[in-house]
Amino acid sequence: MIGTIFTCDHKTFQLPALLAWNLLHTGSVPCDSFSVSFLFQPDMTPVLESAAGFLAMQNGKVVFKGIVDEFSIDLDAGGLTASVNGRGYAARLLDNESKPVIYQDATLSEIVRQHVTPYGIPTGEIADLRASSVYTVAAGSSQWKALDNFCRTYGGFSPRFAVDGALLAVPEKAGDSFAITDDTPVTACSLREDRYGVLSEALVIDKTRNASYSVKNQDLIDHGGVCRRVLYTPGRSTWAAMRFTGEYQIQRSKEDQRCVSVTLPGSFVAFPGDRVTLRLTRLGISGEFRVCEAENSFSNQNGAEVELTLKPLA
Repeated sequence: MIGTIFTCDHKTFQLPALLAWNLLHTGSVPCDSFSVSFLFQPDMTPVLESAAGFLAMQNGKVVFKGIVDEFSIDLDAGGLTASVNGRGYAARLLDNESKPVIYQDATLSEIVRQHVTPYGIPTGEIADLRASSVYTVAAGSSQWKALDNFCRTYGGFSPRFAVDGALLAVPEKAGDSFAITDDTPVTACSLREDRYGVLSEALVIDKTRNASYSVKNQDLIDHGGVCRRVLYTPGRSTWAAMRFTGEYQIQRSKEDQRCVSVTLPGSFVAFPGDRVTLRLTRLGISGEFRVCEAENSFSNQNGAEVELTLKPLA
């Protein structure tokens, strides 16, 4: 893999051969992140001090683009080395707070123009969405929350970022598909089910109408789970929005309930959004899954490997 640094004065510097690297792709939030290390030379200090962006290329293709958060220069038994760490472009939206705004008949393009474009983030596809009600960005909201809430409320999806850093504010399209079976060279695998925080009921109350609506998670209830949340809708919400709110809260609470982690040799075999058919009879795991995270790493001692975090398709 080839790493390149972009400085704050718009210069580029190709890093020496990398001793080790780690690239985590999530496509969303928590945002992508990277870490690379290499042999240090004294003339690199000005470059590291002015480092602002990072680009990773593998076999002529972009596999990561993001911002530099920190660097270090270290002298130890392994010699004189330097490391650079950072995050994907979603960090720019997470790190910046929006001022309170009330939109009337807002479009997604307008939201992107006001909350994304000023932070130098390239845009890919933008869905043709228009708010069906007044859209409010509350005080203290990050620019990411302003964007994400709009997409979820009026489009039913969360925005994502491509590996080259471009914003994809459209419903996710299925990526590549492949299978992991007993014949696949899996070096590690784990199945985790965590019911903590999963809601058994969402009770939505509309004070202005003196009405309520209850949405229940029958699967958790059947397993003996009891975890209720009471939600109060703002005055401008409609009854239909209230029902969506309860269902939405339960679905969000279930997102991390069940996941499978699979480690394979090699790198960049999959990215978030790809589909995986699992058939691992030794672990009793089978089904269709979505890649949520892909963590690619390399070191001279261990070579290259990728850890995929998979979640069941709804």
